[in-house]
Amino acid sequence: MNADNIYSHFHPDEHRFVDKAAEWVERAEHHQMKLTDFLDPRQAFILTTLVNRTADVQIRWAGGHKDAERKRALIAPDYRVLDEEDMGIALIAVTSLDDKLKELDHGDYMGAILALGMKREKIGDIHVTDEGCHFLVAAEVADYMRLHLQQVHRVHVITEQLPLTQLRTADIKLEEMSLSVASMRLDGIAGDVYHLSRAKVLVPIKAGRCKVNWKQEEDPSKPLRAGDIVSLQGFGRFKVLDAGEMTKKGRIRVKIGKYT
Repeated sequence: MNADNIYSHFHPDEHRFVDKAAEWVERAEHHQMKLTDFLDPRQAFILTTLVNRTADVQIRWAGGHKDAERKRALIAPDYRVLDEEDMGIALIAVTSLDDKLKELDHGDYMGAILALGMKREKIGDIHVTDEGCHFLVAAEVADYMRLHLQQVHRVHVITEQLPLTQLRTADIKLEEMSLSVASMRLDGIAGDVYHLSRAKVLVPIKAGRCKVNWKQEEDPSKPLRAGDIVSLQGFGRFKVLDAGEMTKKGRIRVKIGKYT
């Protein structure tokens, strides 16, 4: 593969992953299989794009459930049968006798997991309910998580590994907001959603801590469209549910769904 030609399609900060994905594909062309860590949808798009450039390589995806956002990929020569291959995904369940468990959110669990020295790439989707949390991990770290995850945000927890068939997924909850904006610029809408001044919202965007549809976005003027998912590190993420209706004063009505 021509690296310069590939790079032209992706953000400079994605080039390191592009190199890694290209190497996986090249190895598959030489009859080797590769099981990746969990990839986000943007990384999945990049890898799929590279796989589609060759007729001799195939890819299988799995995330522990059919609607998984984060998935592992198995890249292999096209003659291999992958349906029965182990995708290396384990389910960890977290419960507690402490009533404060109900107050914990996605960020609390993520923080506790990463505090154990775990890489984000080893963690799949995290599903938080009133009864606790079910999250997917790479099978090779399941025992470590089961033994060492004993506390989440000062709440003592019980951690066990369960069969994937017992996974309890959490419904995606969106707090709907209605905005009236002068334009569909990223900085303007993100500022309204997170109640930040334009000067303050520019800081994380220009620092590379903003993603639109899982792709790093440093242009504050980027226009958003219905369906776009925006994440701002440290502030959460939101989805543009609807946009386009113009008010009599020439402003645009936008409906936002903020992930809770």
